[in-house]
Amino acid sequence: MLITRRLEFDAGHRIPDHKSQCRHLHGHRYALEITLAGDVIRRDGDAANGMVMDFSEVKALAKQHLVDVWDHAFLVYAGDAPVLGFLQSMPDHKTVVLDCVPTAENLVQKAFQILDAAYRDTYGNHLRLQQVRLYETPNCWADAVRP
Repeated sequence: MLITRRLEFDAGHRIPDHKSQCRHLHGHRYALEITLAGDVIRRDGDAANGMVMDFSEVKALAKQHLVDVWDHAFLVYAGDAPVLGFLQSMPDHKTVVLDCVPTAENLVQKAFQILDAAYRDTYGNHLRLQQVRLYETPNCWADAVRP
């Protein structure tokens, strides 16, 4: 069985080597879809009876491990020295330094790595992260899928 939870957050970034507007500092309203695979829990008296995982718990783990970290932050590549220096000059600025250029493709791979560790088979129902989809705009997204 597959279940999916969608969350949204705002973040800034830039693609330093891009040939168009994306090389400039800008932001997006990102949407994140987290798809989990697992067996439906069948235990009378269990709060998760009939579920793969309670959607509120899917949300809580995603917020704790990723969304609250990236929301209203500037996602910057460690090799983007001019922007990194600028951001670090602002006291208490929320900056997330990445080891990759913050494209949708790279961000969704990072998100998958972070969230994969958060969703484990804690219910005995073979729970696992199956896919993460990251919308950069309503019409553009990237998927990271478990091989």
